Amino acid sequence: MPPETLLHSFLSNVQKLGKRSCFRYKQQGAWQSISWEEVAEKVAVVSAGLTLLGVKKGDAVVIFSGTRVEWTLFDLAILSLGAVTVPIYQSSTADQAKFIVQDCDAQVVIVETRDHHKKIASSLAELPLVRHLVLIDGKLTGEAKVQTFEQLCKNGMSVDREAWRRGIDKISLKDVATYVYTSGTTGNPKGAILTHGNFVAQIEALTRVFAITEQESSVIFLPLAHILARVLQFYQLRAGYTQSYAESIEKLVDNMGEIRPYFFVSVPRIFEKVYERVLSQAEAGSSVKKAIFAWAVRVGKEVSRRIQNHEPLSAILAVQREIATLLVFRKLKNRLGGRLRFAVSGGAPLSKEIAEFFHAAGILVLEGYGLTETSAAINCNTPTDFKFGSVGRAVYETEEKIADDGEILVRGPLVFQGYYKNPEGTREVLSEDGWFKTGDIGEFDADGFLRITDRKKDIIVTAAGKNVAPQNIENFIKTVPAISQVMVYGDRKKYLSALVTLNPEEVQKYAQTQGINDQDFKSLVKHPKIYAFIKKAIDEKNKKMASYETIKHFAILESDFTQESGELTPTLKVKRKFVSQKYKDVIEGLYQE
Repeated sequence: MPPETLLHSFLSNVQKLGKRSCFRYKQQGAWQSISWEEVAEKVAVVSAGLTLLGVKKGDAVVIFSGTRVEWTLFDLAILSLGAVTVPIYQSSTADQAKFIVQDCDAQVVIVETRDHHKKIASSLAELPLVRHLVLIDGKLTGEAKVQTFEQLCKNGMSVDREAWRRGIDKISLKDVATYVYTSGTTGNPKGAILTHGNFVAQIEALTRVFAITEQESSVIFLPLAHILARVLQFYQLRAGYTQSYAESIEKLVDNMGEIRPYFFVSVPRIFEKVYERVLSQAEAGSSVKKAIFAWAVRVGKEVSRRIQNHEPLSAILAVQREIATLLVFRKLKNRLGGRLRFAVSGGAPLSKEIAEFFHAAGILVLEGYGLTETSAAINCNTPTDFKFGSVGRAVYETEEKIADDGEILVRGPLVFQGYYKNPEGTREVLSEDGWFKTGDIGEFDADGFLRITDRKKDIIVTAAGKNVAPQNIENFIKTVPAISQVMVYGDRKKYLSALVTLNPEEVQKYAQTQGINDQDFKSLVKHPKIYAFIKKAIDEKNKKMASYETIKHFAILESDFTQESGELTPTLKVKRKFVSQKYKDVIEGLYQE
């Protein structure tokens, strides 16, 4: 019997689910559906088209695209040939894309749009191995080496289905499935080598964490170039539920109202934005509405506390919960589709305060933890066993321990094989007996739940010798609706300072209450009343932190952190080194006393 790879799980569901909806996507304003049988047919055709381009087992094929159905089709087609999928974030620059294409020795590159093609084409002279480019959207005339997606599929129509199926049977769990290049907050990214076996182990672990049925549905919007979304894709192909592709992050909430998912996976920034929006709307209401909102939150938090402690609800509390839901929380639930069983947050720390608020509103957000090098999840809370502020217990067949310096070490079938063409980098993080150094600092509680305190390299050591975890402070301050992003600074300094960006909508609303009119946003953030407003909010947060964790001085920046301006990774994490350099003069000004 051949090994049960991801592809075998997918084909089993094709036989079982047949004409049922596998994927949904929006086209010309309407949701379209593609069945399991149609997906398998398309994957076979795409794999044949790639074969005609010379793709064979072990070859690296790059996908430079945003999250869409075609991404998944190409991924499955590449894997079915025993080739290696190499993702590139759609927001990557020409230089970043060139580095990955060059480093992985790719001969075929899949590009989403003309803009993506332009970025690769500008470097073709330095990429002599690249023989073909495939364009998903649009057409290009007179371009050498370029083939459209339609042409590729047309060329692959004569595929021998049985030969394709036999080829899948030859794929081993030890075969390399992908090189996933870390987004890299510093330096060039490194290509983590992950096998079919790594992914099978990860999906088995997730199957034991979640119980998603074939009758349910989810929405995917995170970049498939990131390991979290990629594993979610593979989990869906194993679990058999319907997966819908959101139009964009900006349209995610609208899409969820249309799709009505039973669960979804996100990064913390999405939950932060929804939280900020809810608080803002509550604050804008009348005094009566504010009082009702505050009462509903109190009721919800008491319900949450009892659920967490496995205590029964009294009859009175049960009735109060129903009233709170009817008056306050139903609108939020309906906005997210109305039948959400739970959501999962990963990729960065989620504020405990935000998780507790959502649970009070009747929406369970489960935090997990993992890295590219561990095929995604190492730890995860479950719908029946969770603690807010933690990332849960270790998942199936994963060993975990804390080193003497507090670093989290992991061993098991989820751990990657090393970095592609980078033995030195591999030796730095992977011991001979298989322990992977995560670079994160953490601690276990008495029940085995892991709490992440910070990235090892991000720990701030003040001039007084105090160790400070900046992410915890940043997440706490970001619960202020008017604040968008925070980066705490203070290594070897007498005190902590912070760079702060603001939410335009909140700031403009406050400005109107203060009689500040007819000013653009860049002028507003410099206004003394806005500074005083933010200072008061930060001072309130400071009261709840240890003295050495408080923010003594801060600067408000004119614009938010974005991927385009370089401050954020594609998974919306702050690039600390980049931000520190870009705003070096501003930071230095915070220490001139």
